[in-house]
Amino acid sequence: MSRGVGNGVMETCGFHKLKVDPFVKGFDMGLARPLSRSVRLNGFSTCLRLEQIYWNILTEIARINACSVSALLSYVDREVHLRYGGVKNFSGLVRVVCVVHVLKGREASLDPG
Repeated sequence: MSRGVGNGVMETCGFHKLKVDPFVKGFDMGLARPLSRSVRLNGFSTCLRLEQIYWNILTEIARINACSVSALLSYVDREVHLRYGGVKNFSGLVRVVCVVHVLKGREASLDPG
């Protein structure tokens, strides 16, 4: 059970009020919308379903590497097989790759050197 408290922040069953509201001003729920796309991974066609925000991050990583999103995903697929023998949840791996990319970008912007 939850109840609303000031500024739209919810307090739930004894949990304290959040200091950082994850729903920042201008939060776009469209970024959470799942989107399926057909991609070619090392010559094989498949369908990958990710939330819009992850497609945006993949597009950014592909742009940085001057390649297509499909080429980037093929690289991830090939490398996870070569380095780790594969992965059971490729979509989950792609999400983690995106989050790590964003976090490394934040670290780089905070690093004075």
